[in-house]
Amino acid sequence: MKKRLLAALFSLSLPAAPALAADGAALFQTNCSACHQADGQGVPGQFPPLAGRVSKIAATPEGRQYVIAVALNGLMGPITAAGNTYASFMPPFKTLPDDQIAAILNHVAGLPSGPDATVFTAEDVAAGRKESLTPPAVIEKRKALDAQHPLP
Repeated sequence: MKKRLLAALFSLSLPAAPALAADGAALFQTNCSACHQADGQGVPGQFPPLAGRVSKIAATPEGRQYVIAVALNGLMGPITAAGNTYASFMPPFKTLPDDQIAAILNHVAGLPSGPDATVFTAEDVAAGRKESLTPPAVIEKRKALDAQHPLP
């Protein structure tokens, strides 16, 4: 009886393999949709749209690094996105594990119509953690990237 009880308790403490995979859509809804809306379209003048833009920004290695920097370090300062100006503040999400940040970014890169893209890996996010930036420094990174590759 004790052995069966211990075996049952042990098996309950191990997550099933599918539970280990991060669900980008669910994580986006929990962490991002309050500002960027469920469809990633944002709110004009308040929160910039992500849908249709993140995949374009991430088309270059520098763009991928920038997107990861935004997710990890947040953003603070004025930006122009999709032709509109925003007085931006985005909180950092560096407390989330690397695989969850990658899943969110892949979900956003697949918006507006999905499916989730496979642009970002947990290893990419882990590498991005090595460059700790302040939210205003991320704006400077954005300006440099925009000068090199105009952002949508």
